[in-house]
Amino acid sequence: MLTTGPLNDLPGVRHAFFERTGGVSEGLYTSLNCGFGSGDETDRVAENRVRALAQLELDDGSLVTAYQVHSNRVAVVESPWPREAAPKVDALVTRTAGLALGILTADCVPVLLADAKAGVIGAAHAGWRGALDGVLDAVVTAMIDLGAAPENIVAGVGPAIGQRSYEVGPEFPQPFLAQTEANHDFFCPAPRDGHFMFDLKGYVARRLVGAGVKNVQVLPCDTCAEDTRFFSYRRSCLRGEPDYGRGLSAICLEP
Repeated sequence: MLTTGPLNDLPGVRHAFFERTGGVSEGLYTSLNCGFGSGDETDRVAENRVRALAQLELDDGSLVTAYQVHSNRVAVVESPWPREAAPKVDALVTRTAGLALGILTADCVPVLLADAKAGVIGAAHAGWRGALDGVLDAVVTAMIDLGAAPENIVAGVGPAIGQRSYEVGPEFPQPFLAQTEANHDFFCPAPRDGHFMFDLKGYVARRLVGAGVKNVQVLPCDTCAEDTRFFSYRRSCLRGEPDYGRGLSAICLEP
């Protein structure tokens, strides 16, 4: 698993961005696939979640995940919910110790956040649409509503597709540039005429800073390019594979 220094430095907070190794799944899902939304066997996904949470010294019953839909909606978590009752949101926040907020990704950006002084944590799933629509602003606002101070929030931006792997079409930059011309920073020309390479993680980090978060660390990993370490939706599409695994990122306040 991977961690970020600023989050590691916080007392009473545990977090991890898990790689794809160390699980029991096979084939396309080898091996730590934590996504029930994949076509993997349910009991294998469940065992993978047990193994991941054990690395945080928690039992899997403490893990809370959402039905992610690329939205900007946030849920406040006070206790775990049944998997079939998971709300359709893309960010979670809590003040409850012992709950692990989990995000599942396969190229999208997992973001873990904490204000240790206030005892408030958050987690967000930021694909391009959710990031554009404000899921990072929304999760920071929800944390503030629970008592966090933006200047005390620390954010870790986890493994996601890198700019060198993320080619987009000619129409893609327009809604970003409509927000601000400064978003030109996140696009560079692609080998194909009229196409661009998009820096999703850079855009996510700037949105966090714009929401008032002063301490943001971005992991340099490229999920699409590093096939032995991470699951990737885009890589599976390029290879013509029928499905893909999902990686887990999680954060909790120590019980």
